[in-house]
Amino acid sequence: MSDMKRNTYIENHDDQQALQDYLQALGELQGEAEELSVLDAVGRITYQAVFARFCDPVYNAAAMDGIAVVAEHTFAATETAPLRLQPEQDFVYVNTGNEITAPFNAVIMIEQVLQHADGTVSIIAPAYPWEHVRTVGESIVSGDLILPSRHKIRPIDLGALLAGGITSIEVYRKPLVGIIPTGNELIEDPDLLEPGRLMESNSRVFAALTEEYGGQPNRYSIVHDSPDLLREAISKAAAENDIVIVNAGSSAGSKDYTVHIIEQLGQVIHHGIAIKPGKPTIWGIVQGKPVIGIPGYPVSAYLVFDLFLRPLIYGLTGQSQQQEQYVEATLTKRLVSSFKNAELLRVALGYVNGRLVTTPLERGAAAVMSMVKADGIVKVERLCEGLEAGATVQVRLLRPLSKIKNTLVITGSHDMMIDVLADQMAVSSAHVGSLSGIMALRRKECHMAPIHLLDETTGIYNEAYVRQYFPGQKMALISGVGRVQGFMVPKGNPKQITGIDDLKQRRVTFANRQRGAGTRILFDYVLKQQGMAAEEINGYEKEYATHMAVAISVKSGVADTGLGVYSAAKAMDLDFIPLSNEQYDFLLPVEYLEDERVQQFISILSSESFKQQLLDLGGYDVANTGTITIIE
Repeated sequence: MSDMKRNTYIENHDDQQALQDYLQALGELQGEAEELSVLDAVGRITYQAVFARFCDPVYNAAAMDGIAVVAEHTFAATETAPLRLQPEQDFVYVNTGNEITAPFNAVIMIEQVLQHADGTVSIIAPAYPWEHVRTVGESIVSGDLILPSRHKIRPIDLGALLAGGITSIEVYRKPLVGIIPTGNELIEDPDLLEPGRLMESNSRVFAALTEEYGGQPNRYSIVHDSPDLLREAISKAAAENDIVIVNAGSSAGSKDYTVHIIEQLGQVIHHGIAIKPGKPTIWGIVQGKPVIGIPGYPVSAYLVFDLFLRPLIYGLTGQSQQQEQYVEATLTKRLVSSFKNAELLRVALGYVNGRLVTTPLERGAAAVMSMVKADGIVKVERLCEGLEAGATVQVRLLRPLSKIKNTLVITGSHDMMIDVLADQMAVSSAHVGSLSGIMALRRKECHMAPIHLLDETTGIYNEAYVRQYFPGQKMALISGVGRVQGFMVPKGNPKQITGIDDLKQRRVTFANRQRGAGTRILFDYVLKQQGMAAEEINGYEKEYATHMAVAISVKSGVADTGLGVYSAAKAMDLDFIPLSNEQYDFLLPVEYLEDERVQQFISILSSESFKQQLLDLGGYDVANTGTITIIE
């Protein structure tokens, strides 16, 4: 198709105003009704109020096993003067649920009845009228309101509906949400992954969110980057669904056709919102149906769906917008943000020293694991250039606060053992390097800091830094592991790297760790010993936050080598040239040893099963793992 122009301009509307404009353009969202059996209605939303057809119970019913009596005839009964009753004349035996008919108007429990051989009984206490009798309409009266409209039907509601004689009910029909994934690079079979191919996952997330919010997903096959194919897919989806989502192709690339096609088929209300991630969102209407173009990056895709598709689905299902739970927390690091756009930051949360602290996670729109790990979302408003460390921020919770309170907060150096640990207890870990971990511990922003810091004077790890940064304070070092640092290289070591001298070669690209990381300190120490300058190392300025990040950069060919631990090299099937042995420990104030989370941590760390898992990773010495050293 020749009339497709490249879209080089994207608007920058306030996100909430854009949503209001869109809802106004769509008009009042009116969901449709459908009739279901009550037995199939749990989780659905009532379309209109439901009133009882019958009373519950519809007759006076015995509430206990016992005898039915005329209450007024029993008033003389006492413990000292039991009252003797004649069968049929003064009482009849009843079971729970039996009808109570005149003249009887009360039930005495069988446990309070003394039976005699001649068939008579004695009672030692009177009954009051209608005692232990469920009277007509006691639970529900015919015509009573059982459920209001726009009510989400719960399992407990079934009992009331059935008791009131309701066997079918009108509920909001689940809106059909058409989901169109687009892109030549997308595949659905992981066995077909290769350079230039990406797994299609966003549509599966959309489908699950649609069901969670009360809609019915209708996922279409991947549409390649062709205007004609995309036009056909959007037209078909608009005819078959109540809402249409087009995923990817919403930005300003040469193959981003979505906005033009929506404009041709209907109307574009807005293209672009002042929010990161998610800026190139498209708000359109085709055949009177909302058609929304959602960016392709996973984090953008999730956040846009959650913020803007949920209100549409709720509107068509009669649901009220859920009130999100917010908490106040102290920000652990300074944040610089875009002045033009609001920014949605994924954050980890933890309770430390009686206060809630929050640490930002990776910010990239493609960093899907930042959403998996996130405890909450912090919104940095538009026209704000950032937030200072120590600021109090509002956090929208993504996990229950009770779970967050049980989480051990670990901030500092990265090691794969923390990932193994996190499978066995609730852990929030931020990989900021050893020195940054120490500073976070000083600010009481974490429970412990994993460190591996070499003292250049003594050659001993960690203790000198503890005394330097915590003078006069009683601290504990929980022994982690002895581990081997070395150069990770591709299988076969094609650049024939044998030591640090080989890094001088400009044909070798090095993957470096971030400033403050123990591995970076070790590398700078070795450079100094060898009389080498940082400028001689190609790639020195490029920083990676974890050993696994360095390993994958070598595995993928981005770097020729990088310094890291053996376990990361083994995990990525890389060759390894040992450089130095070191000690990786966990630092914390002595008083934190009494914390239940820390005690659970020590118990796991000291267990033989955990140590075996570390040995299986390779490159670890676990002889002292879990032991505690007190430093004063």
